[in-house]
Amino acid sequence: LGCSRLLGQKPEGPLAFGGSGCLFQRLLAPLPAQGSEDKLLHQLHKELEFSIKTSRRSHQLTGGQKQRAALAVDAQPTESEKEIYNQVNVVLKDAEGILEDLQSYRGAGHEIREAIQHPTDEKLQEKAWGAVVPLVGKLKKFYEFSQRLEAGLRGLLGALTSTPYSPTQHLEREQALAKQFAEILHFTLRFDELKMTNPAIQNDFSYYRRTLSRMRINNVPAEGENEVNNELANRMSLFYAEATPMLKTLSDATTKFVSENKNLPIENTTDCLSTMASVCRVMLETPEYRSRFTNEETVSFCLRVMVGVIILYDHVHPVGAFAKTSKIDMKGCIKVLKDQPPNSVEGLLNALRYTTKHLNDETTSKQIKSMLQ
Repeated sequence: LGCSRLLGQKPEGPLAFGGSGCLFQRLLAPLPAQGSEDKLLHQLHKELEFSIKTSRRSHQLTGGQKQRAALAVDAQPTESEKEIYNQVNVVLKDAEGILEDLQSYRGAGHEIREAIQHPTDEKLQEKAWGAVVPLVGKLKKFYEFSQRLEAGLRGLLGALTSTPYSPTQHLEREQALAKQFAEILHFTLRFDELKMTNPAIQNDFSYYRRTLSRMRINNVPAEGENEVNNELANRMSLFYAEATPMLKTLSDATTKFVSENKNLPIENTTDCLSTMASVCRVMLETPEYRSRFTNEETVSFCLRVMVGVIILYDHVHPVGAFAKTSKIDMKGCIKVLKDQPPNSVEGLLNALRYTTKHLNDETTSKQIKSMLQ
């Protein structure tokens, strides 16, 4: 994200997109055919790709050997970043395991159906309960991880939006933290995509709560109650009722961060988000950059990060991401998504449709609404 440095520019204010010499105006301009500036743009691409390389581990969940690409030198934390970087890194180390557990989650649908169809058969009731309890343990672990992820995001937001530096300067100075921010968003979108395609999660948890309620009424001891008490079960129910629970958690956390830091200009947060969205969009829609992507994992990473920061921006900014005054080119971002194979982006399009805050506002253009129908 060291765009200004690589292009030989000093950062100019908090993302003056329309100003002369604007960083992204340079990126959006026609690419030079050859020469020294082309080499600098190539360097820019390589530096922006540093976090993408690390995403491979989360994408290798469908079988085969996991690839663990080494981080580029530029992604290593500086001394000033290390404290927060290490805190977030502890959380991110568990992200791959969470995705693996979610992808392998098969549910107890068969046992539950048998128990419901034969309500007087105690053996079938015990079998269903025995199948559901360990699964609820997994769901508890997923929920608790969302709380850890939220804490990590808040730490990163604090570091990437603090004064006296502008958002652009932060992204240039703290590239390792920006990389972690992108990794959190990538994990979040991947988790929600898997959750949305697995109805067993809510079915299992609903059966667990109904059965536990009956046991309490009948004064029957329930081993599973120690796993998830009633207060935690209520919070988990709200979490899994969301179409995109991880993204909702991060959206709420970002909104809360802004409201709790009233002395911090809101532009510090929104400009940080719009910068990342613009970088992802430019990298995806510009053939010169896109042709340098070595595999589709890189594309998927960029798409998820782009959608993630759009949704956070839409929740934090007073008028949202879809307004005419938005610093995010929503038409361009949606077009980038629509240009991908439909099966690969349906979950991301659904996230924009159902997790954003301002899409259905009267001020949102009909063209944008039509693009997301």
